[in-house]
Amino acid sequence: MSTLNPQSPPIASVYLGGLARRLVSENVASEEIIRDLQQKSNKLGKTLVSLLVEGNHATSARLAEVASTEFGSPMLDLSVMDIDPQIIRDVGEKLIRKHMALPLYKRGRKLFVGIADPANIGALDEIKFATGFSTEAIVVEQDKLAKMVEVAANAAESSSFSTGDSDLDNIDIEEGGDDTAGPEITRSDADDAPIVRYVNKILVDAIQQGASDIHFEPYEKFYRIRYRRDGELKTINQPPVAQGSRIAARMKVMSRMDLAERRVPQDGRIKLNLSKTKAIDFRVNTCPTLWGEKIVARILDASSAMLGIDVLGYEPEQKAAYMKALEQPQGMILVTGPTGSGKTVSLYTGINILNTEDVNISTAEDPAEINLPGINQVNVNPKTGLTFAAALKSFLRQDPDVIMVGEIRDLETAEIAIKAAQTGHLVLSTLHTNDAPQTITRLMNMGVPGYNIASTLSLVIAQRLARRLCKNCKKPVDIPKVELLKNGFTEDQLKMPGFMLFQAVGCDQCDRGYKGRTGIYQVMPLTERMGRIIMEGGSAQDLADQARVEGIKDLRESALKKVLDGHIDLLEANRTTVSD
Repeated sequence: MSTLNPQSPPIASVYLGGLARRLVSENVASEEIIRDLQQKSNKLGKTLVSLLVEGNHATSARLAEVASTEFGSPMLDLSVMDIDPQIIRDVGEKLIRKHMALPLYKRGRKLFVGIADPANIGALDEIKFATGFSTEAIVVEQDKLAKMVEVAANAAESSSFSTGDSDLDNIDIEEGGDDTAGPEITRSDADDAPIVRYVNKILVDAIQQGASDIHFEPYEKFYRIRYRRDGELKTINQPPVAQGSRIAARMKVMSRMDLAERRVPQDGRIKLNLSKTKAIDFRVNTCPTLWGEKIVARILDASSAMLGIDVLGYEPEQKAAYMKALEQPQGMILVTGPTGSGKTVSLYTGINILNTEDVNISTAEDPAEINLPGINQVNVNPKTGLTFAAALKSFLRQDPDVIMVGEIRDLETAEIAIKAAQTGHLVLSTLHTNDAPQTITRLMNMGVPGYNIASTLSLVIAQRLARRLCKNCKKPVDIPKVELLKNGFTEDQLKMPGFMLFQAVGCDQCDRGYKGRTGIYQVMPLTERMGRIIMEGGSAQDLADQARVEGIKDLRESALKKVLDGHIDLLEANRTTVSD
């Protein structure tokens, strides 16, 4: 005779009401699945909706539709929302993460909160108590909510860091340096309180403004500091020329460089701890110029690799091709494009997808830009003999599953990477070429045999980054048909219902009409026919023609698709890709 465990009531004893009952009646999931997930929901502290999505029992869109009907709450597409950072700060990142609830906007004394499961009354009540506003639920899709919560919470955490003068003296920066100094600048110059505050503010402001690089530039008559935002450089400050050497000294001390050496370039790194859970790294390089040392600090934010592949701008078929290549146990994936085109983020997004407990991942980089726990990262150092090739040879003796090489620069590195891909390893790397077909000819010009390329290369991704139009202020633009045809649009596209292009305007929520960037991609899987072209010594044009036959969009076509979808304007498409 069987007995029931009082700790685990039978599934049938779970009461079905509200949303659970509606989900069963709408045939979203079976009653058995719903009852089982309700039990797990209580144990794991997760909502029923999140468990349904995680288990692939239903799509986020379908669940949002049913929840909206059941509770009579309005439904909103988060992808069209620009959230006010101040509202996020008012609620706080802890509450947002805890309840997976996103404050959207305020109207009077009422705060509207995006939530996937309106039955989660506790979340609304706690936000109400914390803010003093009454709350109303807006139903949103679970997958979009999860991404937006992570982005918003990270932004709130960073922006909550005060930049008042009293705090700028005491920023937690892991620094080092050589106490030896030359005749022009000394350690005491670098540690001068006003200089410390000034440099700290420059770093913090760059993070808060979403800059990717900071340029400290000395000239004969002036000194300027520029931020690169959304791919464009803009001057943000011009301190006195006399302070240039002190600013350089401070940056070198923070970056653990030799303070006395000003004749040769140096590389260093700064780690700035914004909070207990949020840290930003800076990769710093100095270069001696006519009027002093130019310093460039690249801002490295590991959270950019955590956003997921969905926010990078891949079209559905491009994402599917990338994911399929990542699922293969062996082969090679190459990402190509100019400096600053987002290759590292694309690679690390793939690496992060593969980063599980049962996979051994090793990377060789110059230097490692994003620090990810669970990945064995190596900084190559040619001066000591630790080249890409040497690191790869070592990896092959360390039982690897996945190997990432920062860049294939020479034949030796290419040959070892291909050998690894042929012997049961997945290899990811980058090259500097203009598009995907030219990547093949570049490898062949290095001396890699065509049959090795054809047998190991799984996928080539060429990419660019384009400035995204601000959703708040973009407006339609009328461009003559003859110009549209010259720019690559087809007659069929011009006849599409609702055909409309947009242009940048500018408002208080963006930078001259642009806000953020999106990727433009050419994702080319190596098919059997392409393999034959490679082994027959075909040219890049032959491969491009075959890719077109197989329906693979080139960079220009992908850019025009982004223009048609209203993500970018034609000016950005022309700036980042070449029209035939």
